[in-house]
Amino acid sequence: MFESEVQIRVRYAETDQMGYVYYGNYAAYYEVARTEVFRRLGINYKDMEATGTMMPVLELKCKYIRPAKYDDMLRIKLLLKTKPSGSRILFSYEVYNQDDTLLNVGETTMVFVDMKTGRPRTAPELIHQKMDSYFSE
Repeated sequence: MFESEVQIRVRYAETDQMGYVYYGNYAAYYEVARTEVFRRLGINYKDMEATGTMMPVLELKCKYIRPAKYDDMLRIKLLLKTKPSGSRILFSYEVYNQDDTLLNVGETTMVFVDMKTGRPRTAPELIHQKMDSYFSE
């Protein structure tokens, strides 16, 4: 299993009239976690797209447990419980506040897609090179 974390401070513009983080912003928090964790591993979305592969979201799941609020320091934990398989990769997320209270859990299933054909393709070799060592057979 692979796990990593990023931190994000809640900005005022991300909250609703109640002072809670607007529900749609969690998908953006998940994206920040994915791109930053990939960057730390030496996987860059821009470089992957330059080689003809994009990674759109196939499915998003999000469960709200407690609200995040303006100025909270969020810790987004990203987990890969299984290594990428075929054309898909499943990311799991846990969002905590500065008091270490679990606020939100979610998942995104991403698909590796050939940019020329628009069809699913197997995960690029770079993904396997950087990630496979985190999973036991």
